Amino acid sequence: MAPDQDKRNFALRESDGTESSVFSGSTPRQAALKAARRLDPAPSEDAAQPTELRLREKGTKKIHIYDGWAWREGAPDDKPDWMPDEITKGNVSKQGVEHLDEI
Repeated sequence: MAPDQDKRNFALRESDGTESSVFSGSTPRQAALKAARRLDPAPSEDAAQPTELRLREKGTKKIHIYDGWAWREGAPDDKPDWMPDEITKGNVSKQGVEHLDEI
């Protein structure tokens, strides 16, 4: 198993600047995908509406900005017994990076 030293933490920022959740990943996109799966899922990917996700990398002044969306989908046929019949999937699209003046 890979060591945790490659993991970085990203805080999900609300519009008022508060940070509500922390997601970890080796890249900002990996953390954004985890955040996108927590969004309210649409019935299908085509019906999903993008939501702006702003993730601040902990220990830096960088904010990674993504459009993220989630949808419900049937589980694969070879799913394990514990997996539900319907799962939430997510996707993101990077919009850019901003730099904060303060933390």
